Amino acid sequence: MSDTADRYRRVAGRFTRRAHEVPAGGWERPAPCDGWVARDVVRHMVDWMPSFLASAGGPQLPSGPSVDDDPVGAWTTMSDGIQALLDDPAAAASEIDHPRAGTHTLGDAIGMFFLGDVVVHTWDLARATGLDETLDPDEVSRMLRGMEPLDDVLRASGQYGPKVEVPADADEQTRLIAFTGRRP
Repeated sequence: MSDTADRYRRVAGRFTRRAHEVPAGGWERPAPCDGWVARDVVRHMVDWMPSFLASAGGPQLPSGPSVDDDPVGAWTTMSDGIQALLDDPAAAASEIDHPRAGTHTLGDAIGMFFLGDVVVHTWDLARATGLDETLDPDEVSRMLRGMEPLDDVLRASGQYGPKVEVPADADEQTRLIAFTGRRP
């Protein structure tokens, strides 16, 4: 198994646990992303990840129930499909060619484009629903080190709001969340 498969298993597992813990009525609570509720955090990933793969000529992920009917089922069906691809050495090594992201192995693309989204959206879901916001510290550190040098490029992409100022001695998770434009 690859490093990306193991990393995805850890990160997605944390998101899955949070999704299972969402209290009754919690799916309609406001999320940190403007205009989103907790359910929209799942909807975002269930919509964009398969779309990314499709536009890159990658494999089709299994479709589950709708996010409106069963957000946990929608997430786990898709996420389990991603994990199955990562656990299959031939699938993970296959090449995809995304019109904007370029050519990568499927495993590398998932590591570069999906993992970070799952990490940050785990925090969003936890914050929206009052759950444990603790993220995988290794992934947080890896993301922060990788993102900080790309500050201008990431801001220009429109995917992140302005950085939120935090104290200089803030821990890495607080710095990462603030870097993505969220208020820790």
